[in-house]
Amino acid sequence: MTAGAARRGILRPLAALLFPPGPEGRSGPHGVLPALLVALTFVSGVVDAVSYLGLDHTFVANMTGNVAFLGFALAGDRQLSAAASLLALGAFLAGATAAGRLRGGREPARTFAPLVAVQAVLVAAALALSAGGAGALPVVGLLALGMGLQNAVVLRLGVPDLTTTVVTRTLTGLAADPWDRAAVRRVVSVVVLCCGALAGGLLTIHHGSRWALALAVALLLGVSLAGAVRAAEHHGA
Repeated sequence: MTAGAARRGILRPLAALLFPPGPEGRSGPHGVLPALLVALTFVSGVVDAVSYLGLDHTFVANMTGNVAFLGFALAGDRQLSAAASLLALGAFLAGATAAGRLRGGREPARTFAPLVAVQAVLVAAALALSAGGAGALPVVGLLALGMGLQNAVVLRLGVPDLTTTVVTRTLTGLAADPWDRAAVRRVVSVVVLCCGALAGGLLTIHHGSRWALALAVALLLGVSLAGAVRAAEHHGA
């Protein structure tokens, strides 16, 4: 089976579930992009499992929780590290800023694949440092930098209900709004984030964080490749 056929067979049905196909069976308004964002949501759960369970109880994707952890650490909770939380916040903001500068005036969909590829490199570097016995802080910094890139590009894409990290607002909309296609996207987003955290947690607890980071790298490379193919097809259409 070719990569293109696999992509059509796996990504398009999921994208159609999240956004209905257009007239005459054409792809929805975002093509296969929603399916790729679902994969990034899973990655967010994996890396937050690694950072919380193995790196000083710090979040690198969920900055809301990380800000709260910073407050707890400053209040005197010795299980939390104010330095790690501050580093994660700073690196996350640096990644988001860098993504904005690198994007320039170009269409967000054109920069999606390259920025996810950069994120894969950052997570791979974190994996290498972890394997080499480095301390928690450099690994936290690299992971948070990558998540800042991810969040910035996802924000610019503006695909409804698929933020890849934030679930508080997603859960609020799910409870407060009528059940419709948006509710399906919200349920998928929450469930996939939980599944990513579960997978990352199981790997980290039972086999070490390196296996969880390796899974994240593999997924990011796959998303980047699929995004590049999507951009090439869109550009050539």
